[in-house]
Amino acid sequence: MSGDLAQTIVAMDLWQLSLPVVSRRDHGIGSVTGACEIIVVRLTAEGGAQGWGEASCWAPFTGSPEASFAALDRYIRPHVAGRPVSEHPQILNDAERSVAHCTEAKAALDTALLDLTGQITLKPVWALLGGQSRAMIPLSVSLANPDFDGDAELLEWLVADRVGIVKLKAGIRDHAFDVMRLERLASDWPDLRVRVDYNQGLDDADALARVTDLANYPVDFIEQPVRAGNWELMAEIRKAINVPLIADESIFSPDDMARAVKLGICDGVSVKIMKAGSLARAQAVARVAGDAGLMAYGGDMFESGLAHLAGAHMVAATPEIRLGCEFYQAQWYLKDDILSAPFPSNGGQVNVPDRPGLGISPDIEMVDRFAVASKLTE
Repeated sequence: MSGDLAQTIVAMDLWQLSLPVVSRRDHGIGSVTGACEIIVVRLTAEGGAQGWGEASCWAPFTGSPEASFAALDRYIRPHVAGRPVSEHPQILNDAERSVAHCTEAKAALDTALLDLTGQITLKPVWALLGGQSRAMIPLSVSLANPDFDGDAELLEWLVADRVGIVKLKAGIRDHAFDVMRLERLASDWPDLRVRVDYNQGLDDADALARVTDLANYPVDFIEQPVRAGNWELMAEIRKAINVPLIADESIFSPDDMARAVKLGICDGVSVKIMKAGSLARAQAVARVAGDAGLMAYGGDMFESGLAHLAGAHMVAATPEIRLGCEFYQAQWYLKDDILSAPFPSNGGQVNVPDRPGLGISPDIEMVDRFAVASKLTE
């Protein structure tokens, strides 16, 4: 039944994984230490083809892994089993209506359906999303260790691998710590392009002053300094600084992006599959931004290489995303990834696979090794 999208989906398997990480990372609204948790979904068609997807969750931002697991297992599963692979759009629509929010779970389902379709039709996911606009994507790596000596070691490895862009996670300590790190970057690693991301970490009272100060440094952009819903202050900060202001947590959907354009809260957006709920909706966010003359880049959550692959295909098929991507965690943050081959990142670039589906499948032994819960089709 190779090539036949009329074949039905006969199994939907779920795993909740706890993946050890190399260091603590502080972001404006929370920290990660020890491990990050993801949900992995596998769909199997009656002809034997398999498609994989990942829900990358972070409780302070998009939601919890427990919520994604329950959404997939209890609410979405009944809309998947026994359906033809060709009903991908209808399955996603039913999933959307079955449970509110849980965008990471819906993104995982969409990814698995796209991977499955690609495996059956022998097409890479980027071809299913409209075609490839780029084969390589510039890579940005975030610096979020509260001990800057740890990040200094990471920076030496990044330079050796020819990574040319870093993003400084700001607002995790006092303002002097942010200034010190920017000055160190300028003096010790002057060839690196630098971006700044507060992850909503600033209090309203001092946000304008702190952001305005950092805008005096040579940075590409400053991202999401205040809480997601404080659009008025975002617009005020945008008018006050001379570098682009990027929105992340404020924008999940194409409608959010359209409203952001109307209210003038940003100069660009971090596009994330986990926020949008599907790869096509992520593309739509970028296109609304692009149509308004705004910038976009491919952001990440706390992801394995599986979610990175989905992001890479999405970015490759979306010409409006011109600022590169942050798909670095599989190589630079996880102690072990779950893919059966290394995520294709080297020389400061992500190389987008051209093999069917996502291009690389998870190693089932690694999935089982890090599983803390599972629900397999009997």
